Amino acid sequence: MLKVGLTGSIAAGKSFILNVFRQLGCFTLDADITAREVVERGTAGLREIAERFGTEVIAADGSLDRGKLGAIVFYDASKRAILNSIVHPLVIESQDRWLGENEKHDPNGIALVDAALMIESGGYKRFDRLIVAWCEPDILLHRLMSRNGLSEEAAKRRIEAQMPQEQKKLYADFLIDTSKDHDNTHRQAVDIFHELELLK
Repeated sequence: MLKVGLTGSIAAGKSFILNVFRQLGCFTLDADITAREVVERGTAGLREIAERFGTEVIAADGSLDRGKLGAIVFYDASKRAILNSIVHPLVIESQDRWLGENEKHDPNGIALVDAALMIESGGYKRFDRLIVAWCEPDILLHRLMSRNGLSEEAAKRRIEAQMPQEQKKLYADFLIDTSKDHDNTHRQAVDIFHELELLK
C-alpha cells in the first residue's frame, strides 16, 4: 500500500483535498478526528492531560473542556509542547493501526492521512510521499478570519503559531496551491492522484 501524508497550514484547504482523494477511491483519515478520539472521556490520553494540566480542563460531564485547554496552551509554546507530547504519540499509534488494517484489506491501495502538524511531530517520516497544501498568505488570512470568525490579529496569531508555509514546502514531494477556486485545486489533486497511481 502507498502511504501518503497530507499537510499544510490552518485554512489551507486540506479537508477539501482529502475529500477529492476519497472520491477518487483512496483510503482517507483526518488526524483532527483521531486527535479527538484519543482524548475522549475515559481514555488514557484524557487522564494524562488532567494530570499535567489540572482537573479544571475537564468538563462536568468528564469530557475534555477544549476551550479551557486551548486558553492554556495556545499562547504558551512550552505548554503546547507538553500537550503535543501526550497527543501526538497516541494519534500516530491510532493512524498506524488504521494504515495496517487498510493494507490488509487492499495491499495495492493508496492511503492518505491529513494532519496539520505532521512535519512538526516528525510523523511525516512514516509516509512514502508527502503532499503540502499551501495558499497565498493574504488569502489564507482572510479565509481563516471568515471561517472561524476571527479578528485579523487573532487569525495572524494562529497562523504564526504554526510552521511557516515556505518551510513546510521544503518537505513536499507534491505541492497543491489552493489560492484559486475549488476547480483549480481539484485538478491539481487529480493530477497528483494519477502520479501516485504510478508509484504503487
